[in-house]
Amino acid sequence: MSAAHVTHPPLQGSARVLGTLALSAATFMNVLDSSIANVSLPAIAGDLGVSPVQGTWVITSFAVANAIAVPLTGWLTQRMGQVRLFMASVLLFVLTSWLCGMAPNMTMLIVFRVLQGFVAGPMIPLSQTLLLSSYPPRQAGLALAMWSITTLVAPVMGPLLGGWITDNISWPWIFYINVPIGLVAAAVTWAIYRQRETPTLRLPIDYVGLALLVLWVGALQLMLDKGKELDWFASPQIVAYAVAAVVGFAFFLAWELTEKHPVVDLSLFRGRNFWSGALTTAVGYGVFIGNVVLLPLWLQQYMGYTATQAGMVLAPVGLMAIVLSPVVGVTMHRVDPRLYVTASFVVFFGVFWLRSLFTVETDFVTIMIPTLIQGIGMAGFFIPLVTITLSGLHPSRIPAAAGLSNFTRITAGAFGVSIATTAWEDRATLHHAQLAESINNGRPVVEQTLHQMQALGLGHQQSLGLIDRLLTQQAFMISTQEIFYLSALLFLALIPLVWITRRVRGSATAEAGGAH
Repeated sequence: MSAAHVTHPPLQGSARVLGTLALSAATFMNVLDSSIANVSLPAIAGDLGVSPVQGTWVITSFAVANAIAVPLTGWLTQRMGQVRLFMASVLLFVLTSWLCGMAPNMTMLIVFRVLQGFVAGPMIPLSQTLLLSSYPPRQAGLALAMWSITTLVAPVMGPLLGGWITDNISWPWIFYINVPIGLVAAAVTWAIYRQRETPTLRLPIDYVGLALLVLWVGALQLMLDKGKELDWFASPQIVAYAVAAVVGFAFFLAWELTEKHPVVDLSLFRGRNFWSGALTTAVGYGVFIGNVVLLPLWLQQYMGYTATQAGMVLAPVGLMAIVLSPVVGVTMHRVDPRLYVTASFVVFFGVFWLRSLFTVETDFVTIMIPTLIQGIGMAGFFIPLVTITLSGLHPSRIPAAAGLSNFTRITAGAFGVSIATTAWEDRATLHHAQLAESINNGRPVVEQTLHQMQALGLGHQQSLGLIDRLLTQQAFMISTQEIFYLSALLFLALIPLVWITRRVRGSATAEAGGAH
């Protein structure tokens, strides 16, 4: 990809500082928009008249559209140039953010979120590419660490800011705040980087491959999101989605492996480090993001937390990561990245195991402690895995590899949300039935409890309703514990996959720059 590898001299002084701040602001806006909606889902769903689980489409629709757009970054860069494409991505993101805030119903909100996710695709890879071109090669690790801090501050700020805005203003403002940030970032970026544009080429796009990509990714996501609502494979609609996903994926593989200019370069999977690193990142990220969505849903629906309180529980996740990420970035050339990833996954195992011990009596501070510890794991998660995944590749293949690894990660994140929320509801339904059966077997105790409630002034139906609510709370608590416990085991299971990769010799950080 010659257009992406034109060498520009590093920026100096204030230009480098302002350029770094502008690129980081755009990245911050993009990442913030993913996490800020998490704690606002119940408010959005309630205001637009849908269930909280249906409200998760606000997240998954963005993620899937983003995943489809990311592999196009390389081709679009050749056609438009890095700087022009980055500017278009930021400005269109601002426009679609404003449209999201104006959405009158859930259908339109999802449409605008799809557009927002699609135009956001090139933003994160190009922000890193432009940032690394601003620094001399010897400071590539520092640049990558600084960039990663931005992506960690945003998840910290997202839940807090989203909760406060939802409770004190209104949920559309979680989208409106992107407008001033994006406009300032675009203005500064254009002022500094417009003279550093890359040459453009006119290469054909693989329209058939792109159409097949949209088909199978979209069908699979619809199957996952609608499965619970439509009783899975008892529904002809779900069967149709499944068939479309499988057939579309099969044709996609066959086409892309024979196409001269494929939209996705599947030959990258021949490399051990690439397929193992990409798979580890995808599964780990899917488990992580599924739990990020699940935790505030549980806290707000069954623990009585407000959006702000749920955001405060999630907020500490990036604190330790912000402190430790620079250390990881500057020591990457001396420490085997596999050791960092292994330590990270052990920390994640401990975090999710601690969460699996939560009960309905667990207090705010106890719920927050694992979140604080989780930041230690995050510092060793993304940067080392990017380095492993892109190690050993020729520089000309790095943009395609970055796009494909991002595609697998983002898609896995969307699927992780769907699977986690669906499994959560299914298991809770099962546990509710089991608890109700246990209560019916202890009928005298139930009758005694009802008499005590009625003695306190509650009617018979009110008493039954209260018992049912307590059963529902306990059922979802057990389901939440199970998902946390399974998540802990999945992170342990990923550790051997990390060690399948070959050891990275020297520093691959500079090559990895465009990957996040």
